[in-house]
Amino acid sequence: MLNRVVLIGRLVADPELRYTPSGIPVASMRIAVDRPKGREATERQTDFVNLVAWRQRAEFAANYLAKGRLVAVEGRLQIRQWTTQDGQKRQSAEVVCDNLQGLDRPREPAAQPPEETPPPERVGEGEEAGIPGPWEDE
Repeated sequence: MLNRVVLIGRLVADPELRYTPSGIPVASMRIAVDRPKGREATERQTDFVNLVAWRQRAEFAANYLAKGRLVAVEGRLQIRQWTTQDGQKRQSAEVVCDNLQGLDRPREPAAQPPEETPPPERVGEGEEAGIPGPWEDE
């Protein structure tokens, strides 16, 4: 049997880094992946896929990936099932990342206008500056 998932999409939000009680890092994130357009489709459809990364991949995601970044993910599909406190059964599908890679460069922070700095103080011309001026040649 084979359980492999390969996705390329953009992060919907910044990765959320947490630690297990034993100190293992785990990051949760979500990516938006566009579906191929069908012949009759007029609008592009997007799937939102939950991702989980553990250990070094979790720290990489938290330190180097952010909302809007294009990422490639390789991993396995995992379906989790649980019962809520009020007795309802729930399930969630997520991709457990074996490989996680940023495909674009981080966006630069918005350009800020340069700070206005006063012009450099000018030392007086001629004698005060110690530089002979054209008026001294006369």
